[in-house]
Amino acid sequence: MALTLSWEVTGVKTRNETNTDGNTLSDAIVQTYWKCKGVDSDGNEGSFSGATPFSAANVPVGSFVPFANLNEEVVLGWIRSVVVGDYSNHVQMQIQNQIDDASVQEPEMPWAPEPTSGPPE
Repeated sequence: MALTLSWEVTGVKTRNETNTDGNTLSDAIVQTYWKCKGVDSDGNEGSFSGATPFSAANVPVGSFVPFANLNEEVVLGWIRSVVVGDYSNHVQMQIQNQIDDASVQEPEMPWAPEPTSGPPE
């Protein structure tokens, strides 16, 4: 069953990082935390939480976006550029497993004694 996915950034870590040109990039994002939620066509939901590190070491000063000027869409773009191929398949499989597990039932055993409704003797 196909999943409709939605993504959100749940946290970041920043630090001043020096790029390969020797320039200090203030408050560069070095760690992200995110959640991907999947909903199937029946409305059943599952989610996967992940963490993706980043480095600004190879980012030229002219391409660096200060933390205060970032938005969630930009950071999600970075994350989604890493969560591809087998990793993307893994995320979706874990979400689908949650959805599938939610429909599993644990019935009473047919040979188990009937529960009594009175006070214990």
